[in-house]
Amino acid sequence: MATITPFAGELVGTAILVMLGDSIVANHLLERTKGHGAGWLAITSGWAVAVFVAVYCVASVSGAHLNPAVTLGLNMAGVFPGDKVLPYITAQMLGGLVGAVLMWLVHLPHWSRTSDAADKLACFCNAPAVRAPLSNLLTEVIATALLIFGILALKDAQLNMNDGSVVKVSLGAVGVLPLALLVFAIGLCLGGPTGYAINPARDLSPRIAHALLPIAGKGGSDWGYAWIPVLGPILGGLAGAWLFKALGGPF
Repeated sequence: MATITPFAGELVGTAILVMLGDSIVANHLLERTKGHGAGWLAITSGWAVAVFVAVYCVASVSGAHLNPAVTLGLNMAGVFPGDKVLPYITAQMLGGLVGAVLMWLVHLPHWSRTSDAADKLACFCNAPAVRAPLSNLLTEVIATALLIFGILALKDAQLNMNDGSVVKVSLGAVGVLPLALLVFAIGLCLGGPTGYAINPARDLSPRIAHALLPIAGKGGSDWGYAWIPVLGPILGGLAGAWLFKALGGPF
């Protein structure tokens, strides 16, 4: 039986993440879906569950980064080798594209029934609630820094038992349920201004899919904003890793 490579694991895991995560947004925004108008709580819950499912599916194969900001942050923290960074990011970006196409296929009859071009774009990628580039960038930096700081803390979390034994809390590379709760908290509490991309593969790759797919009345792909959910998470990932190391982590 062929062994699944880490590259394939990152591609498949990111595809699952984006397919499920983008689908909860589509379920909320597209006309005539069963979940139309589901709301922000459903979106943040759906993305958290998407993280949970995607991570446990491939954690044993690749460590389930599923996010260039995570890969770069772990590399900066000294827990992920530099020669694997580019292959991981390549797999994540391809996986994001595949996941977006799958989401489009799942909702195929609903695109023509939805008139609002902005709603169609939002199923694929982020747009700010208030367009203020520097503020939007700062929001993404802070949210992603928290994500990476939390991942590093979860990765090294442990329980010291009364008998002197040590039990690792992490599951897979980072911890599946705690990570999902971390993403849920970020979305619910910090996601309002920008929609919390916190992941270039979650925004840029689906944005490319939006530009390429034959979606009637889709409008533009908002490339003027596209740099923010890429640069913000990258800077935030590096900042979160730096802060973790500066504070002496693991704690």
